[in-house]
Amino acid sequence: MILGRLHFDQKLNINRIRIVTERLRKLFSWVGLTLLSLSVTFTLTKPSGFEKTATRPIAPFSSPFIIATQADRVPVLAYYYIWFDNQSWDRAKKDYPQLGRYTSDDARIMRQHIQWAKGAGIDGFIVSWKSTEKLNRRLDQLVRIADEENFKLAIIYESLDFYRNPLPPKKVEADLIYFIDCYAGRSVFDLFEKPVMIWSGTWKYSLEEIKSVIQNKRQNLFILASEKNVKDYQRLADLVDGDAYYWSSVNPGTHNGYMEKLMDMGKAVHENEGLWIAPAAPGYDSLLLGGTTVVERKGGETLRTELNTALQSRPDAVGLISWNEFSENSHIEPSLNHGNEALNLLAETLPVAPLPK
Repeated sequence: MILGRLHFDQKLNINRIRIVTERLRKLFSWVGLTLLSLSVTFTLTKPSGFEKTATRPIAPFSSPFIIATQADRVPVLAYYYIWFDNQSWDRAKKDYPQLGRYTSDDARIMRQHIQWAKGAGIDGFIVSWKSTEKLNRRLDQLVRIADEENFKLAIIYESLDFYRNPLPPKKVEADLIYFIDCYAGRSVFDLFEKPVMIWSGTWKYSLEEIKSVIQNKRQNLFILASEKNVKDYQRLADLVDGDAYYWSSVNPGTHNGYMEKLMDMGKAVHENEGLWIAPAAPGYDSLLLGGTTVVERKGGETLRTELNTALQSRPDAVGLISWNEFSENSHIEPSLNHGNEALNLLAETLPVAPLPK
């Protein structure tokens, strides 16, 4: 493994310094050059190994100097997968991480992911999870590290199995109870008033099944559906606290009505006083999974377009698809094929991405 691939290139660091310096200058102009000179003395260097990741990137939500300017900024959360074993990289992969073919049990990998994400302006991860011994162990580790790094988490609950069949409602209910008992009180999940859990696969369940599962759970969680259009969301709108649309495969350049669809969904969710998490992806390629869809990244323009479109739907958060979904090639994690392109773009964009008026 080449150690240099473990870290951002200097462009990201320079972007971060530039953004923070400019915001400090505007916010504290009355102090003059004193605070400005302090702001640029932060040294953001390339560490040479995991143990030297001492650069705590200046994240737009964590700096006490610029937090006031972020009051109207939409939180950006990246979907994050903890299913990786060594053999996971042998199936349906066209690209690989700069960190190597890692396992999700590696705490150093998780910490580096969080630090990179924070450095690019990402506020948290939406973690793919259901209760198994392996995933519970990995979630425990991620929660601990996120707490140490002042990073937020939400959950996307995977209620469909490998063959896209729904898990028994009793299993789903038991897993929600497990999460509430173990994690609902942890500060890493307090991005909103209550922890957010997206129920992936709600379209596979009847209203009666959904009602039975979430009964008495919404006092502890915001439970969001994962429906893909207004009609299907409205079917269960009174039973859930909003909707998160995982739309990784849209081609913004060719899909007629793409923006209108997101805006209609955001409006429907907000009319029901729910949380709306809008999707944005850097690209997509499902050919090795047997699909036919390829959405080119276009040097970052696809991600920029999808971020802008997501913001037009007035979301409560943007769901970036994804941090590390390498099988669908929607990843923004630094990789061999795409380098740090997505994170450099995010570092330039996110600190100044306001909620549309």
